[in-house]
Amino acid sequence: MRREPLVSIVMAVRDTAPYLPGCLDSIIEQTYQNWELIAVNDHSSDASPAILLDYSGQDPRIRVFNNDRSRLIPALQLGYSKSQGVLINRMDSDDYMPAYKLEVLVTEWLKYGKGTIIVGGTRHFVDKGRLGDGFVKYDRWLNGIVKDGRFYQEIYRECVIPSHCWIIHRDDFNAVEAFDPIVYPEDYDLCFRIYRHGLAVVGVDKVLHYWRDRSDRISRTWEEYRDNRYFDLKLRYFYELDRDLARPLVIWGAGRNGKDLVRGIQSYADTFYWTCDNENKIGKNIYGVVIQHYSEIPLIEHPQIIIAVTSSKEKAGILDLLDSWNKKPVTDYWFFI
Repeated sequence: MRREPLVSIVMAVRDTAPYLPGCLDSIIEQTYQNWELIAVNDHSSDASPAILLDYSGQDPRIRVFNNDRSRLIPALQLGYSKSQGVLINRMDSDDYMPAYKLEVLVTEWLKYGKGTIIVGGTRHFVDKGRLGDGFVKYDRWLNGIVKDGRFYQEIYRECVIPSHCWIIHRDDFNAVEAFDPIVYPEDYDLCFRIYRHGLAVVGVDKVLHYWRDRSDRISRTWEEYRDNRYFDLKLRYFYELDRDLARPLVIWGAGRNGKDLVRGIQSYADTFYWTCDNENKIGKNIYGVVIQHYSEIPLIEHPQIIIAVTSSKEKAGILDLLDSWNKKPVTDYWFFI
C-alpha cells in the first residue's frame, strides 16, 4: 500500500454559490495533497456551476460532472462512479475542512488498514448570530462518542458516524453498498450498514469537519428529514440486527416518543412490556398494552430494553438503575432518542 493513497472526495453541489469558494479553498489547502475532488452539480440555478468550472480549470484534481437525474443520493452515486481513489471521503459544498483533516484521517487509517473506518470530531457554526443550544449539545454528544469509541453502543440514538467526517477503503465502502440505497437520511442509513457489516470504527479526538447551519439546509427543508427521530429506520435495523425474538422486549417511556415508538413496534407484530414512572399512566391500557411501573423490569427474565425518554436527568437515572440491575448481567438496552 502506498503511504500516500489517493483520497477521493465525493461532493454533491446544489445552489451553494455563497459558500462554495470557501469550501473548495479548504480542500485545496489540505496538508495532505494526494486527493481528487469529484464535484457533481445537481441542477444548480445559481453561480455554483461556474465556480466549479473555474476551480477545476485551475486545479486538475477537481473534476466536475452534472447530475443526469436529481437529488442528493443520485448525485453521490454519480460522483462515486467517477472516483478513482483507494480511500473515500464525502464532503458538503457549504461546509469546510481544517487544513489537517485528510492528513489526520489517512495517517490514522494507515495504522489499521482495511476493515476499519476512521471518524473525526465535528463542529457546527453559523455565519451570523448565535449557534443554537441544540447544535452545541449535539456536537458535545457526538464528539464524546468519537473520543470514547461508543459508536455502536449509541447507534440507535442518532447517527454516530458524522456525515463527511470519515474515511474508508473503497473495498469496505463497496461492501457496505456505498451510496447505492435510495434511503434518507442517507448518512444514518450508511451508519447502520457499516454496523451491519461489522467494520471497526476508530475515533480521532480532534475536530476534523465544520458543519454550516443555515435556514435552507436540506435537513430543515426536506420532508424526509422532518421527523428527525427516524424511528422507522431505527426499528427496521433493530429488528434485522439486534432483536432476539426469544427474549422479552421492554419499552421504557410513555410520552409522545414512547407512544410513537410503540406504534412502530406493533407493526412488527411483536409482543412487549411497556413501562414508565408516570403514576398517571401506570395501569392504563394504551394501544392495547397495559403500562407497568419500571420497577417490574428486574422481574422479567433476560429482557431487551428500548428507552424512549428525552430528559437528560431521567436518562442518567435510568443508567444508574440499569447498572444496578446488570450486576448479573441480565439486560441489553438501547436509547432510541
